[in-house]
Amino acid sequence: MKKMIAVVAVALLGLAACGEADNAAVPGPSKTGKDVIGKAPVAAASDILPGSTMEKIKSRGELLVGGSLDAPLLSQQNPATGEVEGFDATMGKALAKYIIGEPKVKIVNSASETREALLANGTVDVVFQTYTITEERAKQVAFAGPYYTSGLTIAVKQGTSGIAKPEDLNGKKVIAGANTPAIPAIKKLAPQAEIVTFGSDPECLQALKQDRGVAYVQDETLLIAAAQKDPAIQIVTKPFTVDPYGIGLKHGDEQMKKFVNDWLGKIQADGTWQQIWKDSIGTVVQGDAPQPPKIGSVPGS
Repeated sequence: MKKMIAVVAVALLGLAACGEADNAAVPGPSKTGKDVIGKAPVAAASDILPGSTMEKIKSRGELLVGGSLDAPLLSQQNPATGEVEGFDATMGKALAKYIIGEPKVKIVNSASETREALLANGTVDVVFQTYTITEERAKQVAFAGPYYTSGLTIAVKQGTSGIAKPEDLNGKKVIAGANTPAIPAIKKLAPQAEIVTFGSDPECLQALKQDRGVAYVQDETLLIAAAQKDPAIQIVTKPFTVDPYGIGLKHGDEQMKKFVNDWLGKIQADGTWQQIWKDSIGTVVQGDAPQPPKIGSVPGS
């Protein structure tokens, strides 16, 4: 019995060491992503160019990823294991394996308004965080991809009536994430709406439930996960924009951009991308994995 207690104590200490508020070390692949990461490709030694960002990451032995710890289906820390799980999180692990040979990743918890700075100052190597590619953003960061396409939709508190399309937001107080594509979309489609912003998705959802706004405009992928988890949230529209997600990279690093795009093409061709989708977003969204967007297909990519 003493031996068993000692083993449990060591395990608990290990879990405690994994969880940090802002910088969460990812222990390894989640149970849903373990097989796909095990089969994911590794770059040839000749692809890791001398003096490149890829070589620095491989020498460090860890990929620094700007991402989330609280985005269900995408990048959320499992409180029981310390593991960060979801589509974006597993994509980061797959890229780490491609560069290092192992899925060693450290998630640096970032917000919409801090991603550009984290890339510019070298705090992170890449950003996987529903990072919509825009020409304006591309002036500050480089984007590999796009690697996924989603779109904005509208959520309300269950039972709210009178909102069935973006134009119905006119004259109403509407919640949006700071520095997200939702803000210009609301201004364009509902110019008389009053926009209230918050720094993270959980803050926005909490504000909606507290009646600090009658609607929340956000990416469909995030809202599907929120509505599934919380029956107080209701999605009332289909996506009304097309938002291509890019992999954020330091501006001007063309070597790294080509390398990441080559990797993305490989995992799309061999089925790795599709399996990552099935193990995460595909657990909620029914049907086969969607067709991945064409790499370099949107302005700014």
